[in-house]
Amino acid sequence: MEELQDCNSKSLVALPGSLVLHLFRLFGQQDQSSWQKYILAYFLLVRNEYFSGESKRHSDMFCDISELDVFPYATDLGSEELELNEQKPILKAQSGGDSSGNRSNDCYFPGLHDDLSQDCLAWSSRSDYPSLSCLNKRFNLLINSGYLYKLRRKYGIVEYWVYLACSLMPWEAFDPNRKRWMRLPRMPCDECFSCADKESLAVGTQLLVFGREYTGLAIWMHNLLARSWSRCTPMNLPRCLFASGSSGEIAIVAGGCDKNGQVLRSAELYNSEIGRWETIPDMNLARRLSSGFFMDGKFYVIGGVSSQRDSLTCGEEYNLETRTWRRILDMYPCGTSASQSPPLVAVVNNQLYAADQSTNVVKKYDKANNTWNILKPLPVRADSSNGWGLAFKACGDRLLVIGGHRGPRGEVILLHSWCPEGGEDGADWEVLSVKERAGVFVYNCAIMGC
Repeated sequence: MEELQDCNSKSLVALPGSLVLHLFRLFGQQDQSSWQKYILAYFLLVRNEYFSGESKRHSDMFCDISELDVFPYATDLGSEELELNEQKPILKAQSGGDSSGNRSNDCYFPGLHDDLSQDCLAWSSRSDYPSLSCLNKRFNLLINSGYLYKLRRKYGIVEYWVYLACSLMPWEAFDPNRKRWMRLPRMPCDECFSCADKESLAVGTQLLVFGREYTGLAIWMHNLLARSWSRCTPMNLPRCLFASGSSGEIAIVAGGCDKNGQVLRSAELYNSEIGRWETIPDMNLARRLSSGFFMDGKFYVIGGVSSQRDSLTCGEEYNLETRTWRRILDMYPCGTSASQSPPLVAVVNNQLYAADQSTNVVKKYDKANNTWNILKPLPVRADSSNGWGLAFKACGDRLLVIGGHRGPRGEVILLHSWCPEGGEDGADWEVLSVKERAGVFVYNCAIMGC
């Protein structure tokens, strides 16, 4: 801290983006958003002609950063994100412009290099990106290009959104940090796709929804950058009732049924960056109504049935490096009947959890002993409909249980959250949000982290 306090303002303003991000991490590990807010505010406050080669004429605007009293409060300001519309930078004439700010389209923030501006925008909340894209053409091009999301991946910045479709509600996105609901545009699909059963998967900046149209199986994609729906490239072998999971920009689907109802053991990998499906080696067993997930850098499939009567208790592990499947006996000993939902599983910090559809409890998988241990009861009942209509997902370091409730206020959807590794602070389920007039049945749910 003493070394930083000895830095003069000019050297701080001229820091390269990589060093600024190092400061964000060094002093903002517990509250990065607060540091982002104060660093950005400071840069805007001392905007000057340093970058254009002109000397600063008002030296009183320069100050040592320690005089801003940022350090004593850097970890006490909560997690409120930077609201860019609250900034009121001083406008003054600059070389090549006028005092009216006509040069605003030539840079993102007056007096601040574009690389620093983009770094600051990468650290801001992505729920503000649609509003930022309306500021001017430069912001619109930047937001829609996806470059900020590449920066976020580079710096390890991740925000999780919950995408939800319920019985009386079209697709909406929920930002857990800001408790903000955002309605997605209406999907331009045919009536058959709207009414038929669907499956969903979030990968990269895309939400994929799988279903059946009059002409056959189809995939619709909502692109976070374009904020619109379009058709996704079909799989090499279209299927339904498959296991799926995503990790970053890739996703894997395995098993399921083809259009004729044949149970499959084939699998495919989807790369959202190039929008292409690649066939990967087959699983050892054909299965449908199973669940998939990534854990420890590998893809797993558990549960499901191979026929109307044969329930599968084994799991399979796919190694992306060796491109081989390994069968794991009794990985899901309770099995899955044809009337039950696929296993309700979620991975938090590379630990596997499951919501038991028959006993209404949360279990944790012991990797070393290949066993399951009971942790605590679910906040809603899963046995009333054999697990259908309930979502059990991982959202960062927390588990989410999303289900319906009938009460004095009518039918509502409740979003419950619990941190399984939070000690005493994470002992109870927390209600993140109550979504009214949404029905009581969760049709589809996907978590996007980017």
